[in-house]
Amino acid sequence: MKIYSADTWTIEELTAQIDDAGRRALVIPAAGTKQEVLDAFNELLEFPEDYGVDLDALHDSLHDVADAVTDDGEAPVTFIWQVPAGLRGDRAFGVICETLQDAESYAGTGLAVVAVCL
Repeated sequence: MKIYSADTWTIEELTAQIDDAGRRALVIPAAGTKQEVLDAFNELLEFPEDYGVDLDALHDSLHDVADAVTDDGEAPVTFIWQVPAGLRGDRAFGVICETLQDAESYAGTGLAVVAVCL
């Protein structure tokens, strides 16, 4: 997982770089709490109803995305996760980062995550 400052790279610049690399960019909007982050990922990834909306659901859904990209030959995916300053001071930030890093390791080149600190 790469972490950038919004002062260094804009979302538009990162999206263009990701597109140029032949990857699909999916932007996760800024959310101030763990639950809001999980809700944002849920909306984007459409967690199955039986997963609930928690870190386990995020973990499983990210693995599902990685498997789908590998199995269907689609372009690899890069998530651009917008992280507000308030969330970075919360313990949940570290836990979510670990979950995202685990998914990247599992996916190989099929899934990448860029966190942009706002």
